Amino acid sequence: MQDSPPSSPLVVGVDVGGTKTHLRAVSGDDVVADHVRATRGWRPHEPLAAARGLADLVREALPPGALPSALAVGAHACETPLQCARIRVALQEQLGVPAQVVGDAELLVPAAGLDRGVGLVAGTGSVAVGRLPDGVVVQVGGWGAVLGDEGGGAGLVREAARAVWAAHDRGEGPDALALALLDSFGVSEVPALGAALESATDVSAEWGRHAPVVFTAAAEGSSLAGAVIGEAARALAALVARLAARGVPVDDVVVAGGTVLGRPELYDAFTAALADVAPGARPRPLTAAPVDGAVALARSLL
Repeated sequence: MQDSPPSSPLVVGVDVGGTKTHLRAVSGDDVVADHVRATRGWRPHEPLAAARGLADLVREALPPGALPSALAVGAHACETPLQCARIRVALQEQLGVPAQVVGDAELLVPAAGLDRGVGLVAGTGSVAVGRLPDGVVVQVGGWGAVLGDEGGGAGLVREAARAVWAAHDRGEGPDALALALLDSFGVSEVPALGAALESATDVSAEWGRHAPVVFTAAAEGSSLAGAVIGEAARALAALVARLAARGVPVDDVVVAGGTVLGRPELYDAFTAALADVAPGARPRPLTAAPVDGAVALARSLL
């Protein structure tokens, strides 16, 4: 990393994810700071606390005495424009510089170098976001592991358990998916999966970590697991279709998240389903870091 010339504005982008936070500070073409740490104490429903935490992070990560000229943040669980705006106002008061705060899925399109399109995330959870031609943000999905997040890791586990329970109710013996879930949750019979799921204190994280067994069971020939994966792919494509129905341009769909990008069987099924429900939409796996999108948004504030 090099010292920035005084004439080059220092811009800071921050990607606050569910598990890690990534800050990148750039002056011209030089990276001044690149800082990754675990996401700790992130409370987006408390704007002042969220802003203080972000301001402290900026001061900690930048070289002594360095001040940003602009700052943009993509924030996990920042679910509405009003919520993001409240954090932005508090953050500007903390740092005294222009700031922008958006949901973390909004970082994907600028990170891919695009001016418009859809950002689709399927990691532990799932969400899709885009903008109407007038710039208004539209988000669909992202309703949490208990009620939504279809196509994310936690949603896959929830639907896998439902499929196994339905098979049990039909009088079928445990297949590869049922056996894999029993082993992963450490229980001895299918009915006990309910208590194991309900005992989670952090539902998304604790359910999501069992997702790999769904793909393993499918590879071993479980038709139940295959059906769960197929439905997850269709649910992700449906998020894009909902955005299109509301007037969001969906020509480019930037896809991120370890569940969908780390599992070719899910990604391939998603792209096939997308072609059915949104013909002409181009899926683009994100290859850049999402924080690059935050840096691009910060530059746009100058």
